Parts: sequence; C-alpha cells; structure tokens
Amino acid sequence: MFFIQNNFHQSQLFSIPLFEYLQPIIEILQKNGLVFSFLLVGLIMYISYLVSKNLTNHKIPGAAIAISFGLFVAYLGNGEKGIASIPIFSGMAILGGSMLRDYSIVSTALGASFTEIKKTGLVGLLCLVIGTVLAYVVGGSIAFMMGYNDAKSIATIGAGACTFIVGPVTGSAVGASSSVIAISIAIGVIKSVIVTIATPFVAKKFGIIDPHNAMIFGGLVGSTSGVSAGLAATDPKLVPYGALTATFHTAMGCLLCPSILYYLTLIIVQ
Repeated sequence: MFFIQNNFHQSQLFSIPLFEYLQPIIEILQKNGLVFSFLLVGLIMYISYLVSKNLTNHKIPGAAIAISFGLFVAYLGNGEKGIASIPIFSGMAILGGSMLRDYSIVSTALGASFTEIKKTGLVGLLCLVIGTVLAYVVGGSIAFMMGYNDAKSIATIGAGACTFIVGPVTGSAVGASSSVIAISIAIGVIKSVIVTIATPFVAKKFGIIDPHNAMIFGGLVGSTSGVSAGLAATDPKLVPYGALTATFHTAMGCLLCPSILYYLTLIIVQ
C-alpha cells in the first residue's frame, strides 16, 4: 500500500476503489504522525519480543531484533529522512530525532545510583580519556588511508569516530570542509550501529553484567545511542550507567578533539 502511495500521484492513488475507503484513515494518520509512530514502534517491539521468545528461545534479545528491523526499514526508506520521507510515517522523524533522543538519555541517566557511579572513580575517568583518544587515533588512521593528509580533515574524521556529534563540532571548530564533516558523521553512525548490534552478543564475554562494568564500557566505547540500545538489548537495568558515561565520552571528545588532539595532529602532519 505504501509502495503504491509513494510511487503514484495522489489523484491516481485515490482513483483506486480500495484507497477511496482508506483515504480518511490515511489522512488521520498523517495528521497524527507522532502518535502513529509510537504505535508502530510499539508494534515492532511486541513482534520482536515474540520472535525472540518463540523462535530463538531468548538467545537473541527482542530489542536487538527490533533494532535490526528498524535499521532495515530505515534503509528501505526513500529520501534524506529514510522511512519518514513517506508522509504517513513522518512522525518517525520526530520520534527518532535529536530532541527525544536527548530527552531519553537524560531520563535514563536519572535512574542511575550515585553510589554505583562513585565506584568507578579514577578508572571511569581513565576510560573516558582512553576511549576518546583511541577512537580518535583509529578514525584519524582511516582518514589517512582514505587519502586525507591535512590536519583539519584527519582531526574531523577522527573526532567522528568518537561519536557522530563530536565530528561536526570538531569540523566546525577547525574549519573543515562540509564533505569531510559529512564523512565524520557517517563514521559515527556506522560505529553506533556496530555497537548496537554487537553489544548483546559480547556483553557476557567482556563481563558487562553490572553497573560498574557498564559505566566503563560506556566510557570506552562512547556513542550514547549505540551503547543505550545495545545495553537495552542486554539488560535494561544497565542502560542508565552506560548512557551516563557515554554522554561524558561525547563531552570529552568535544573538549579534546578540537584542541589538544587537533594540535598534536597538526604537529605530526607537518
């Protein structure tokens, strides 16, 4: 139905008898896009958990299945906004936008215990620094292998490997080109997707089973959206702790990448 709607002119679409009856429903859904997006995401989550329970015996978490399905649907969507480019799914742009994302991060962080946070101490701080520097070095090396040999481009792409937020912030600060900034965002998004999908499968092997280790994991890996989604598929109780330090990882990247790390890169490149 939506494929036909997306590829036919509206007058052609509603000349089909079936769509004449569906037209009022479609118009209502378009006018209440955000409500419909909540309903749709809830339905996807429900089906995903049923699949997890009945087909995989909980070996693959329901959240991981839902996330994978969401990525697949986003890939199929046309236009810059993915599936939200189709009018009836326009609410997805708001539901998946930065405003509600940041709101969810803040709200989950409020569920963290300050007692558990204090336990990380110096280790947590070191993880933030190590995670930021390591991601920057890996991203900068990728930029160099791609043929970029100027400090601005290397620093911007390296910052993007921290998170897709740090990349544009660094690029704007050092004066990188818009194409390089776009690459830094793409690298950050790819990292977020990898972290989201891989976390449930490696969590037990790496001991990410308690708040302390979840905070260390968030500080090392960064990517708040990836860490939050990955831990949600692993154990929802760990999400506030991983999201908290992952958010600090972004702040650390915005502090270090356009300043100390950029100038070190400038020295090395020259």
